[in-house]
Amino acid sequence: MASQPPLTPAPDEVDDRPLVERARKRDQAAFEELVCRHQARIYGLCYHLTGNHEDANDLAQDSFIKAWKALPGFRGDASFVTWIYRIATNNCLTHLKQRRNSLPHISLNDLDANAENDPTLVELVSHHTPRRDSHLSELQKRLNEAMLKLSEEHRMVVTMHDVQGMSHVEIAEVLGCNPGTVRSRLFYARQQLQAWLSDLIK
Repeated sequence: MASQPPLTPAPDEVDDRPLVERARKRDQAAFEELVCRHQARIYGLCYHLTGNHEDANDLAQDSFIKAWKALPGFRGDASFVTWIYRIATNNCLTHLKQRRNSLPHISLNDLDANAENDPTLVELVSHHTPRRDSHLSELQKRLNEAMLKLSEEHRMVVTMHDVQGMSHVEIAEVLGCNPGTVRSRLFYARQQLQAWLSDLIK
C-alpha cells in the first residue's frame, strides 16, 4: 500500500497578493510560484477526500488549471488560499458524486497529529485508547468504512479540521457557511464515527 501523504502544516503567513496581481495579468511565472506555495495542501485535501493518490493528483492539477483560467476575474474578496480551496473542494465534491462507491482513506497517524492539539477529538484516535495498538489494522479499515457513511458535508469538515488542521473560521470561509455550522457538523460527524466504531474503542 502506498504511504500516506504527510500532514502539511498551514502555510506561513505570506502575502500572495503581489503574485496574484501579476498572475491575473497572465504572468505564468507568478502563478507557478503560487502553485509551489500551496500545491502540497491542495493535494493533501484532495487525497484525504478521495482516498486515491492518482485521483488526488488529477484533481489538484485540475483545480490549479481552473484557477489559472478564472484568475482574471478573481476580485480578492477572499484570500487566494481560501479561493483555491473552494475550487478544490468543489472539484472533489463533483468527483465523489460521480464515484459514490469510492472509499475515502483517512490516516490514523494524521488524525493523531491533530488530536494532540484538540482534546475534543473522538476517543478512537487517542493514544490512550485501550486495545488501540493491537487493533490498529481493523480500526483503520473500519474508520475508512465509517467515513464513507458520513454525508459529503460532514466528511468535508472532518477532513479539513482533523486531518488538514484548519480552524473553524477557515473552513467556514471555504464552505461559505458560518463557524457555528462547522462546529455543529464536526460534532455530529465525530459522534457518528464514535458510535459506528464503539465496539473497537471501548
